[in-house]
Amino acid sequence: MKKILIILLLSPLFILAQKGATKESKEIRKFQKELDAEYLNPKETPLRGDNFTNFKKHPFFPVNLKYRVTAKFSRTENPQPFELPTSSGKTKPYREYGKATFELDGKPYTVTLYQSLDLIKQEKYKDHLFLPFRDATNEKETYGGGKYMDLKIPKGNTIVLDFNQSYQPYCAYNAYDYNCPVVPEENKLPLEIRAGVMYQDIYHH
Repeated sequence: MKKILIILLLSPLFILAQKGATKESKEIRKFQKELDAEYLNPKETPLRGDNFTNFKKHPFFPVNLKYRVTAKFSRTENPQPFELPTSSGKTKPYREYGKATFELDGKPYTVTLYQSLDLIKQEKYKDHLFLPFRDATNEKETYGGGKYMDLKIPKGNTIVLDFNQSYQPYCAYNAYDYNCPVVPEENKLPLEIRAGVMYQDIYHH
């Protein structure tokens, strides 16, 4: 009888957990589908020539909700504009917006989030935050220059970082037409983040 009661009590919690996981997984699948569609669209894709012709879809790490973390978010007071170096040797204007602190495998990490001073001039990007980062998968399963994540300004003091929705910069696929922000030293993470888009080094040969 006790076992039956325990099962009945735990069942609603299990269903709620499954619903939450399903919702999060659906968001990730939506991101993957939209990213593939962007690269297959000749008006939006960074791919050129045979790279575009041969492209079918991105390789992704398996969805892993371990890499969807709720981080403590702190805004930077009086941030000053600065020039962020890019892959072409030029710079782009950014400002630091805040820092996000999270845990993975029981260890704390902090990354800095930025705003593009060019992009925020456009209405649709006014609440956009940019997270460039590197990790120990770079030059192995992901692009050597690191990965990016797009975020929105949170209302409170936490922010969700879903590394399943991280992607490679355009320069990974086309270094001739694009110059991409270089990942700052403070956002180089000393661990493997096996989530998001993987990379096949077939684009620069």
